Amino acid sequence: MTQLPRLLTIMQQLRDPQTGCPWDIEQTFASIVPHTIEETYEVADAILHGDMYDIKDELGDLLFQVVFYAQLAKEQGEFEFDDIAQAISDKLVRRHPHVFDKQSQMSQESLALQWDAIKQQELKNKGQEADDSALANIPKGLTPLLRANKLQKKCAKVGFDWPELPPVVDKVHEEIEEVLAEVNANEVNQGAVEEEIGDLLFAVVNLARHAKVNPEMALIKANNKFEKRFRQVEKLLEEQGQDVTKASLEQMEAAWIKIKSC
Repeated sequence: MTQLPRLLTIMQQLRDPQTGCPWDIEQTFASIVPHTIEETYEVADAILHGDMYDIKDELGDLLFQVVFYAQLAKEQGEFEFDDIAQAISDKLVRRHPHVFDKQSQMSQESLALQWDAIKQQELKNKGQEADDSALANIPKGLTPLLRANKLQKKCAKVGFDWPELPPVVDKVHEEIEEVLAEVNANEVNQGAVEEEIGDLLFAVVNLARHAKVNPEMALIKANNKFEKRFRQVEKLLEEQGQDVTKASLEQMEAAWIKIKSC
């Protein structure tokens, strides 16, 4: 951990009102949030590509986000980096009594129930009113795909879930039909179209969950695959003397099919 004090010192220097970096000086908790989200996805992207150098580099960028928040809080007299480290250490020990209190082996189901009970107790200890809903403690800041997945998992815990795949698939088809009905209506209601597409996306997340697939990761991989193939389409068209901006849809589709078949 010899480099951590150096990193904290660098962060403090960047925020120095007299000699620091103008950009770093003007940042606030709120202004950094988009960068934190971006860095999180860049970590995920590096891991998907399997480049250990990039993973190390991106994890450093993500750690810098935590250090930045810690410096802002220190300046406001709220907390410091060590307080963050202590808080997460205490929480991990508190939420894993089966590890640190040497309890007997517990089933996955028992561990999940214990985890939820401990989280509810933590809220009470903070003086916050416990949320007794099955949908308690789902962060609003999650991406829509992840939040949909969390909502569905919470409902599944209390039995509000299909036990088999076929009705889940049927629901996806049903939602597609409802989207088409709104799109093809004589007078298209854009709000209704948006609502039905939202229902369709929610149903697809449910399909992913039942197939034991993380919808966020599935979409990230699909985006990467699409980007890779389209770049290959551009390259192929260029080799054929075509400019992608001037190529017809038929020419691009032919190139796409050729790339996809390779």
